[in-house]
Amino acid sequence: MARPLALVTGASRGIGLALAHEFARHGHDLVVSAEDAAISDAARELHGHDVEVHVVQADLATEDGVRTLHAALPRPLAAAALNAGVGQGRAFLDAPVADQLRVVDLDVRGVVHLAHLLLTDMTARDHGKLLITSSIASTMPGPGQPVYNAAKSFVQSLAEALADELRDTGVTVTSLMPGPTDTDFFRRAGLDGTLLARSAVDDPATVAAQGYAAMMKGRTAVVGGSPWVKAQAAVNGVLPDQVKAAAHRVFTSVLPRS
Repeated sequence: MARPLALVTGASRGIGLALAHEFARHGHDLVVSAEDAAISDAARELHGHDVEVHVVQADLATEDGVRTLHAALPRPLAAAALNAGVGQGRAFLDAPVADQLRVVDLDVRGVVHLAHLLLTDMTARDHGKLLITSSIASTMPGPGQPVYNAAKSFVQSLAEALADELRDTGVTVTSLMPGPTDTDFFRRAGLDGTLLARSAVDDPATVAAQGYAAMMKGRTAVVGGSPWVKAQAAVNGVLPDQVKAAAHRVFTSVLPRS
């Protein structure tokens, strides 16, 4: 019998690549996707697990990219991790609107579109697991990266709603909420030199392992990272939004060079 097949988006680096390794270590063949050519290097790395690895280079911020990826799936999926996303540092009026809309197109529209396609397939077979990478940023307003935090709040709400809608089926939906993690995210988002970037010490492999385990157990949500991040998520549940916004503004301010 063929091994179960898993899809991971945003798999060229960071948490996405770590998730792909996690699936492969647990005996899944893979479809890995990203918009950049680095996905081919990631695939060569993943072949070390002695599993099949199918590569689809596609821009999931576009409808064509989402449909291209879905059409390229070689057989039904046992699981999928929707991890592709992009951040945008700087205050709302200081960043080009095209960059802000790119966050919406990839982090929101792309997730909605691909999740709809995949969950339609999974529910038709009454079998499948979907993991959506949200963020602890979903729990707070985000001065300094306002559209990103808003996008992750949308994704978090969506994932929890889908989990409830599918509660009586053989399909589960889990949201993974990492804290600041040691990836390329902060450089790409233009947040280098901020306290937020300096606090990014969690290992992507640890976050991915926690997400994978929660997904396999059918949990609705998991905070990924260290005990400190889990404590922060708990505190965010009771703090007023104005307090959280003020704290986030400090964390996304560029610090002076020492």
